[in-house]
Amino acid sequence: MSRVVKLRKGLNIKMQGSAEKVLARMPMAAKYAVKPSDFKGITPRLCVKQGDVVKAGTPVFEDKNNPAVKFASPVSGMVDEINRGDRRKLLEIVIKPDAEQEYEKYKITDELLKNREQIIQLMLDAGLWSMVIQRPYGIIANPNAKPKAIFVSGFDTAPLLLDIDFLLTGQEEFFQKGIDILAKLTDGKVHLGLSADDYASKLNKIKNAEINIFSGKHPAGNVGVQIHHIDPIGKGDVVWTLDAQHVVSLGRFFATGVYNSDRIVALCGSRVLRPQYLHVVSGASITAYADRIDHSGNVRYISGNVLTGVSIGKDGYTGFYANRISVIPEGDHSEFLGWAMPRLQKFSASKSYFSWLTPAKNYKLDTNLNGGERAFVVSGQYEKVLPMDIYPVYLLKAILAENIDKMEQLGIYELIEEDLALCEYVCTSKIEIQTILRQGIELMIKEMN
Repeated sequence: MSRVVKLRKGLNIKMQGSAEKVLARMPMAAKYAVKPSDFKGITPRLCVKQGDVVKAGTPVFEDKNNPAVKFASPVSGMVDEINRGDRRKLLEIVIKPDAEQEYEKYKITDELLKNREQIIQLMLDAGLWSMVIQRPYGIIANPNAKPKAIFVSGFDTAPLLLDIDFLLTGQEEFFQKGIDILAKLTDGKVHLGLSADDYASKLNKIKNAEINIFSGKHPAGNVGVQIHHIDPIGKGDVVWTLDAQHVVSLGRFFATGVYNSDRIVALCGSRVLRPQYLHVVSGASITAYADRIDHSGNVRYISGNVLTGVSIGKDGYTGFYANRISVIPEGDHSEFLGWAMPRLQKFSASKSYFSWLTPAKNYKLDTNLNGGERAFVVSGQYEKVLPMDIYPVYLLKAILAENIDKMEQLGIYELIEEDLALCEYVCTSKIEIQTILRQGIELMIKEMN
């Protein structure tokens, strides 16, 4: 029987520009990129050089500290650019795709699928291991570890929310295959989180996984919140997580033996002319979507959702884990009288504006912070939107003080940036909470090593 978890804390941010349930297939983009910055906890080392010819699935770089973990090209073609930043930091490997795509192929046998080590080795060789994220720390999982459980979230609650059921339409067989593979990687359970608002979900019928039902506002769809309420992480515990579409990719690979980085993303936001779902290849240049976007004025192009995504600019590339491209206005302007106005067209988490009288309204939000960073005070704001038994202010102060013991006691093992993104959104002090949390995580990793 499914476990039902009711969450009373959280916040749904009402924004204009949610994607219609219409799916369009995009043609090949002019260029694709693989960005090492998408992958936490690795030190990249190149496997290719400029001018090399690659197939979809050919490794383009590996983890210097664990060379078995490889990262693959999403398309076949030629390595067009290798871009570096300060101190020769590897930023992106840009590939110009062929007109006809070629794929790395692997032999999958029933005998192989019975052996956990062989499954993991095949995932490593094919560049699929980057789909598996380890908690604590939100880093690429250690293939030599054995997780106590594996978690997959089957619904989304972030701003401009996605319909995961729509994304997986026609892919249910591959999703089931992916779950079956994951079940062989742990001695514990594979947990699938579903929304209480969608009892008709196709994923309700998935076998080989424990279904957990969650009701509540964002961040109910975050896998970290689901782990916290189902099987919390303590010191020494390891849990693996995957995105729902990556489960499909995993199942497709083990069903066909072909590396395929196709996925569906939502092109959404108030600056998108017609927000909808697009069938794309991972890592496409944002210029591929140029004719679908209103570029007038200053625009923020975000790979991911507006709370946790990365600003990529009008010539950037979508990230490996991005399941939406959010396009919204820049908040690079000041407003007459600011907060003193009634602001009926502005969303407020604290009922500071009269817009709270119209709770069903969607708002055209921009990136304006409405003020600068100021004193870090205990206000109780964070606890109102964080449905976890954690004291975020005290944890953040422990991180700033580099107090390892306190960080452990206050729950740093259970958190990554997306779990505290709402706290950053409602923060009166404009503190960069996600940045501070990652600093704490990096400190914990350093101490661990």
